[in-house]
Order: sequence, then C-alpha cells, then structure tokens
Amino acid sequence: MTKNPQPIPDTTWLRDAFMDVQEELVLKLRRASRSIEHAPSVGSVNEEHWISVFRAYLPNRYEVNSGFVIDSLGARSEQIDLIIYDRHFTPTLLDQQNHRYIPAEAVYAVFESKPHLDKSYLEYAGQKAASVRKLHRTSVSIAHAGGKFAPKEPFPILAGIVAARASWTDGLGKSFAGNLPSSGDETLNCGCALEHGAFDDFEGSVNVTPRNGALVYFLFRLLARLQSVGTVPAIDWAAYAKILNST
Repeated sequence: MTKNPQPIPDTTWLRDAFMDVQEELVLKLRRASRSIEHAPSVGSVNEEHWISVFRAYLPNRYEVNSGFVIDSLGARSEQIDLIIYDRHFTPTLLDQQNHRYIPAEAVYAVFESKPHLDKSYLEYAGQKAASVRKLHRTSVSIAHAGGKFAPKEPFPILAGIVAARASWTDGLGKSFAGNLPSSGDETLNCGCALEHGAFDDFEGSVNVTPRNGALVYFLFRLLARLQSVGTVPAIDWAAYAKILNST
C-alpha cells in the first residue's frame, strides 16, 4: 500500500502575513508624520503605535507603557517612551493619567521611539537607558512550602530604540554601527528601523537583519531574550516603606 507523501512545508503565507504587519505600521507612522504638524504630538502618536505592537506580540505577563522608573532610594529615571515590565507581581505606583511610576525591580526593558535613527537619537536613547540602569534594585528571598528561595540576582535591563527608518544612506550599515552605543549603561541592545531592518546583540555581537520581515523578527528575538531571563526579582517592599519614615 502506497503511503501518502508528507506535505511540503510552506511558510510563505506566514512570512507574507508578518510582512503585512510591518507595512501596516510603516503606513501608520507615515500618516502621523504627514497629518500632524505639531512635533510632540507626532511623537506621542508614534509611541502609541509602537506600544500597541509590543502589547500585541508580548504575552500578558508583560505590560508596556511609557513612564518613569523609580527605586527605593527615591531616585527616578528620565521619562521613558516604552517600558516593558512585570504586570503579575508588581503594581505601578503613583499613577496619574498617563504618568506611570514603575519600580526598577519590575523592569525588563526600555525603548525610545524616534522618527528615525541617527547619531543624536542613538546617543539620546543611550542616555535614557543609563538613567534606568543606574537605579537601585532590591531582591529578597521567596518563601515556599519547603523553605525559602534565595534572593534572585537582578538581570541586566535591556535597552533599545525603534523608528520608522535609519537616516544613513547605507541604512543599518557601517555608519550605524559606528554610532551605536555599545558599552556601559548606555548600551543599546536591540532595535528596529522599519524601512531598513532590525538589530540586536543577543549573541555577543551586533546582528543586523534586512528590511523584509524585520519587525516581527525583532519582536520574536526580543521575546526569546525576555523568556531567557525568567521572572523579575522579588521586591523588598519594606525598603520602599522606609521612604514614608524618612525625614
């Protein structure tokens, strides 16, 4: 009896669907820049578009918002366009309308949303990242039926930048690589320029992928990286409580 041949895998439809998602976001960002004359308003609209995309592709254990990151010593980061943080174990604090204050211990990653990538925006995003990474993070033991889990060492906070395009003639080529912050607290680990591609340093060196499918490739790589670090450390809420007794 002749066996039915195995079907030939066909990923074309899935790749095309992912590329459609990217083109849709390109059109939204382009429409915002053409129809809104006030620059801060364009930036706010673009942030919301990116936040919507991140929320659509990240599991519900992660939340994405703009806001400030704070620590138990009273320090605060600069305003961050997109913060990926834990929503299961950690509440946001002092929320007022769209201004959220997120404990540093809850943060997985931070991103800046810009109209394009150039030297000044890369440096700016690196400075924003440093304002988060310099914050103090607590970690306490977690009780369980058999005793206690030791305090978890806080993982490195990822940082990146997203934009519609790159401003260099070679896209994400040598000019981009020569201006990418890649040391210390200002390091940018990943990002996406929709019309030119995406990048990350998750394997030790900067990897650049071309334009086609770059958005979803970037999101899947980011998701895999987030999965690899597990859950956030348990916050020492007693340290935050001490703020109320400080003079």
